[in-house]
Amino acid sequence: MTLEEAADALNHITGGATDASLMSAWESGRRRTGKRNRAGLCQLYRERPEILFAYQDGAAAASVLEHSGTDVVVKVLTRWTELVEAMIDVAGDAREQLVVAGSRSREKAYLDAIEAAVAERPDLVHYRVLYGPPRRRALADHLLRLLELRDPAARRHGVKTLHIGMVEASQALERFFVASETAAVVPLPSFHGADGFDCGVLLGREAAVGLVHHGREACASALTVETADAVRALPVRSN
Repeated sequence: MTLEEAADALNHITGGATDASLMSAWESGRRRTGKRNRAGLCQLYRERPEILFAYQDGAAAASVLEHSGTDVVVKVLTRWTELVEAMIDVAGDAREQLVVAGSRSREKAYLDAIEAAVAERPDLVHYRVLYGPPRRRALADHLLRLLELRDPAARRHGVKTLHIGMVEASQALERFFVASETAAVVPLPSFHGADGFDCGVLLGREAAVGLVHHGREACASALTVETADAVRALPVRSN
């Protein structure tokens, strides 16, 4: 099979959104394969995981942060206004890929910036990874607007440009970040409340590329939520 054929066959098994570039990254060992896709690949190739993934599991690759420590941190964002401005900047500057992870987004200016990027740049590939259903109605409405702006079933120059997936909350800890090909912002929990995020870190290109890969892999392993009916069926905790 070609990488494209293998990706299509895997997606038929898992219901995911794997593409040829992600298959290549798994194949070369540049990215680790998640639990759901491991099971799907074992089914596809009819092979045991200890054989199929020996090259991945034999030597754990250190992350960018383990290699470089805090050198990848461009700036510590100590105020809510700084955090939101930096997140808006990442979304606004994205030209090739924009990955957003988390289920708590509700800041209108930030969501507007994401929608503007999707609307104004048809070649931009956007991945939205939810960890459990949206916590706020504002996020659910944002997902519906993304689906109005882009058809996930369409292929521009043969490439799918909108991916929306939800990782079941019981399967992984929630991640929060926005990343493009050049920069990323990771919000940090507030000191003032369990559900708040009012500070964070701005990361440079090397860490941003790693987070883009992470988000793409998470989205490929997630349950697809790519129709208006699927979004409306998600339980929303509050307004």
